[in-house]
Amino acid sequence: MTTILGLSGSLRRASFNSGLLRAAAELAPAGTTITQGSIRDVPLYDADLEAGAGIPQAVQTLQAQLRDADGLLLVTPEYNNGIPGVFKNAIDWMSRGDGLALFRGKPVAVIGASPGGFGTTLAQNDWLPVLRTLGTIPWFEGRMLVSRAGALFDDRGNLTDDKTRELLARFVQGFAASLSRGG
Repeated sequence: MTTILGLSGSLRRASFNSGLLRAAAELAPAGTTITQGSIRDVPLYDADLEAGAGIPQAVQTLQAQLRDADGLLLVTPEYNNGIPGVFKNAIDWMSRGDGLALFRGKPVAVIGASPGGFGTTLAQNDWLPVLRTLGTIPWFEGRMLVSRAGALFDDRGNLTDDKTRELLARFVQGFAASLSRGG
């Protein structure tokens, strides 16, 4: 069984990216499970908070999910041509304590959806230095940029476009296959 931890970088209820993650979990091939983690309860990083209270429970949960996963799927929005602060904050928290070791050598794929015409090209590219610093192994065999997402998702954030679902299924299948081959 292959396990992938999927994280959406959006907190919005009807988020395109959370919907993309849900669809990826639904479309995962046999023998693959995508665990949908949540960044919703991760506080803003504060070294004083960490020193006083330790790693917050929401972060400990994400760290445990990452520890148990064969790979990591980041589903990133793009805000002002870059990585959403709330998403970067969650990854920063996850790297604290013994968390950095959890990222080392972990295969990571990045996808994203945007209402604009370029998908999440810039945000996906902005993740590369972060992933390098964390010591992950970015998966470059596929790319998934969902443009004009407003026409592809319903008002609850569910991916309804058959062509996009097909592309997503192939992407997830390719990432999962790479994990079963050992990266």
